Amino acid sequence: MWDPSIYLRYGDERARPFGDLLARVGSQEPREVVDLGCGPGTLTVGLRERWPHARVLGLDSSEEMIASAAALGTDVEFKVTDVYDWTPGPAVDVVLSNALLQWVPGHTDLLRRWVGELGPGRWIAFQVPGNFDAPSHRALRDVAARPRWHDRVAEGLRDPAAVLDSAGYAELLTGLGCHVDAWETTYLHLLPVKDEEHPVLRWMEGTAMRPARKALTDPADWDEFRAELRRVLAEAYPARNAVVAFPFRRIFVVART
Repeated sequence: MWDPSIYLRYGDERARPFGDLLARVGSQEPREVVDLGCGPGTLTVGLRERWPHARVLGLDSSEEMIASAAALGTDVEFKVTDVYDWTPGPAVDVVLSNALLQWVPGHTDLLRRWVGELGPGRWIAFQVPGNFDAPSHRALRDVAARPRWHDRVAEGLRDPAAVLDSAGYAELLTGLGCHVDAWETTYLHLLPVKDEEHPVLRWMEGTAMRPARKALTDPADWDEFRAELRRVLAEAYPARNAVVAFPFRRIFVVART
């Protein structure tokens, strides 16, 4: 289950890659824009400013996220939809996906299908984290592999090979006849230390730690798991001058069919 309030703890930092992705999409007057994995919708509603005459649709598999998005009270449409079941309609000119596809096993097959279903001159733009080998994720996997947690937690975590690099996506999409703009950016997030909680732990609770939270239904187990991970993260990401430096690599792809 996704918790919109936890996900939005670092809303500004999560919004920046969406803006960087959107800046490279060249569509001028799209008829329909679809945001796959729209989450709480706070970024999706901004698409109305970019394309005021388009139909804007936000889709997400989480009922909690869609409820939060619908409560924003805009004319953007939000629906609960599984990305595996989604097919672009004939009016879809822009498909956006921000930090979704890393959760979707076999998403390269989805990309192939979408390219085939979209007409020529349409846009597919997506961004995925490229930090699965970062100290944060190594720490999560190392703690999950400990005997107390392994049987319940380890298998549910993201595989380090969950995404391709920018060159891999470029090769895939150019092979399908697309014009591709692909790049990678490492953001340095300076996360403030506000209390005894480690800010990288707070960040990860909104995303990477979700499979562990789902598996550890006993609150005491969850608290113990968090405490073990907090100690490892504090060593990997020490606080200096009341902030923790958290490098975060992201992979961007903008393709025109």
